[in-house]
Amino acid sequence: MPDVDEIDHKVLRLLREDGRRTFSEMAEQVGLSVAAVKRRVDRLREIGVITGFSVQIDYAKLGWGIEAFTELSYPGTTPVSEIVRTATDVPEVQAVFTIAGDPDALIHVRVRDLGHLQQVIDRLRRAGDVTGTKTHLVLGSWTRDTPVPPLPR
Repeated sequence: MPDVDEIDHKVLRLLREDGRRTFSEMAEQVGLSVAAVKRRVDRLREIGVITGFSVQIDYAKLGWGIEAFTELSYPGTTPVSEIVRTATDVPEVQAVFTIAGDPDALIHVRVRDLGHLQQVIDRLRRAGDVTGTKTHLVLGSWTRDTPVPPLPR
């Protein structure tokens, strides 16, 4: 377990909120010099805590506003590598989560509309040894990187 202290966690939180945040901005918020913050970020990258930086995209503005999770079930003898390959061959798939129990995988998809979602589900059903699917349409979401929405009055 790498040695990560409270200041490292603050730096990580700031970078998770905005991966383009400057060392100067972070230094001011965590009470360290710019050089000390840079050393911490470099160390967190070197020890593998920070594995990369990414951009957050508003997919609805690109015409891909429908998001869903599809459960996939397979025969018990299907290797995990086959489960992952089934989904990664579908460009609309954003992530594959292999999970314990029933179902065997949870697939995160983004599509243009409900007809497109049906096409993706049909493609997943025909791929590999899929024995069943169940799809959950996303109505809203929250992540650690966004503020908690206020409670309704």
